[in-house]
Amino acid sequence: MKHFKNYCPIFFSLKNIATFILLVTLQLLYCHNNGYAQHAGHGNKVKALTENDFYKIVTVMAPTGAELEVGGLAKLPDGRLAVCTRLGEIWILENAAMMNNSKPYFKLFASGLHEPLGLAYKDGALYVAQRAELTKISDTNGDDIADLFETVTTWELSGNYCEYNHGPVIGADGNFYINFNLGDNGMGSGAEPFFGEMGSHALWRGWMVQVTPTGVLTPFASGFRSPAGIGTNSKGELFYTENQGGWVGTGYITHVQKNDFFGHPSGLKSADKPGSTLKTRITDIPTDNPLFHDAVKRIPGMKLPSVRLPHGILGVSLSGLVEDNTNGGFGPFTGQYFVGDEGHANIMRVFMEKVNGEYQGAAFPFRKGFMSGILRLEWGNDRSIFVGMSDRGWNSNAPFRHGLQRLVWTGNMPFEIKTIKAKPDGFELEFTSPVNKESALDPANYNISGFDYKYHQAYGSEVYDKKECKIEAIKIADDGLTVRLVLNNLREGYIHEVKCTGLRSVDQTPLLHDFGYYSLNAIPAGEKLSLQDKDVIKISYLKQEEDNVKKQLNVGSKPNAIKNKKNETSNTLPSSWVNGPDMTIVMGTKPGLKFDIDKFSVKPGAKIKLVFKNNDDMQHNFVLVEPGTADQIGKLAMELGLEAPSMHYVPKSNSVLQHTRLLQPNTSETIYFTAPEKTGTYPFICTYPGHYTIMKGEMDVVQ
Repeated sequence: MKHFKNYCPIFFSLKNIATFILLVTLQLLYCHNNGYAQHAGHGNKVKALTENDFYKIVTVMAPTGAELEVGGLAKLPDGRLAVCTRLGEIWILENAAMMNNSKPYFKLFASGLHEPLGLAYKDGALYVAQRAELTKISDTNGDDIADLFETVTTWELSGNYCEYNHGPVIGADGNFYINFNLGDNGMGSGAEPFFGEMGSHALWRGWMVQVTPTGVLTPFASGFRSPAGIGTNSKGELFYTENQGGWVGTGYITHVQKNDFFGHPSGLKSADKPGSTLKTRITDIPTDNPLFHDAVKRIPGMKLPSVRLPHGILGVSLSGLVEDNTNGGFGPFTGQYFVGDEGHANIMRVFMEKVNGEYQGAAFPFRKGFMSGILRLEWGNDRSIFVGMSDRGWNSNAPFRHGLQRLVWTGNMPFEIKTIKAKPDGFELEFTSPVNKESALDPANYNISGFDYKYHQAYGSEVYDKKECKIEAIKIADDGLTVRLVLNNLREGYIHEVKCTGLRSVDQTPLLHDFGYYSLNAIPAGEKLSLQDKDVIKISYLKQEEDNVKKQLNVGSKPNAIKNKKNETSNTLPSSWVNGPDMTIVMGTKPGLKFDIDKFSVKPGAKIKLVFKNNDDMQHNFVLVEPGTADQIGKLAMELGLEAPSMHYVPKSNSVLQHTRLLQPNTSETIYFTAPEKTGTYPFICTYPGHYTIMKGEMDVVQ
């Protein structure tokens, strides 16, 4: 397995203006292509600050012949690491931190398990949730080879391939907790009526369950869809991560308590079974497609997730989570959470606070560039994060199919938005380093808006009811570490996008990541900021508008980001095609993010009818682009932000020749277009977040 590195070069001296422009352009393009932020200093030096400058990724080499499709990680009392794989093995890893560049040592502890997707250590034994049981695995003679396998409890299965079990984790009460994934229902016309593409076909599917050490299984909370991450914080409180899909407009991380309901109705098939004390019933679920926060108000027992992460911007398939309990050993984020993502192979950072007794908070980007789709995170004794990965069957935009890596803090302090806290009249932003006060007092350097997603059976959701929040006043703390923003138009139950694009530190360093998303489930009580305070700078709406216009004029548009397409796509047979199309192409999808036709040929100027059938279990589109622009268009699609769903993840660019809409599973669309007159190879891709690197093909225009 190759060591997977991402880095940006640093240029120290420049001979002339032409060289300067060329080198800076190349540097920006290189870092942009690798997903990093680029910070340019003042004067003649260009200083490249990337995620890699602060948090390095180190690959842990697997033993020869082993496939580390990591499903679970558990730290042992002696500092060693236990690793379970989806292939049914458990390995014990010594010298996991590879001290002084020495090699790690793997020993096979157990094998023959059925796709364990979690691992926990308790009282001298390891516990795994296999497909149909929670198993206690012990080494009774101390030779680091398992010799005793005991069934703690079992549960029902229907045999559906999506009936994964995530966990176990151990709560503050000493009990085990496991997330039961829903099964696959098929899509579109094949979906289960009302419930949609994911369904419960066995008892307690779509639930978190509690299992005592003696094996008593009790349902704990419901409304889960694909709950791939489960964990506890330093208080022993339970958290889980959810993935976008039917009834789930976007993924989230949330605190879980007994009898919570989080929205997916299929698990409610078990709500009236013996052992359940949940009051929510299927008849409580509205079918008029309300906004998510409105649905929470209407459904008895339903709870707003603690922090929602906008789909495609902050991951697409949320997975493992850990709380930073290193007391500064991993940087300035003690008490915050790190959340992995399987599809984008990255890690996000989440800050939480309690308002009215419930957790809410903000999510931020943190680290990209891992070698495979992330499933599990675990702390090492050296205060690095071990990152366990596998994307078999799920697919990520990373180059490898599995692996184990470490994320290590370099000791350098990044300039970041450390926290966003809710206030009665706005937000307070805390930074890891003091801000430049001139930039922090400029309202044009902020862009804040609130929005929500729909609560409906359809897969995912567009952004709805987005409204800007204008700044009425700004106050900066004397130490420059916090900025208080007084805002209008704050709305409870909405996610608020907070962008700080023009903000600088005292040494003129830009933010490494200049945005976050705060889930304002409740506006806290308390004193509002006095606008009469001499340190408070009141902002004129008119000045804000003028500043924003000037900023837009100065920044301009990104290259190829907003232009008119060369050719319009038609969904009806053009009237001028009196003899019909010259060629009909029927294209579908295959598992593993693939088109079922990855190459076809047409003649220059040919009249083409293309029928695109999405028979996969996730959303896809078909986008035909100019030669050599597939990566560029794929990246532009991922940068569309909150507008992406309404644009079907198709950027406005002259390089986009033809495209379909973003299709729901088991739906189709027919488009008519004329092939280019110029011969050559024209790529086509799916531009749904993260798909373009894998899901692609070619249309050859030949004489």
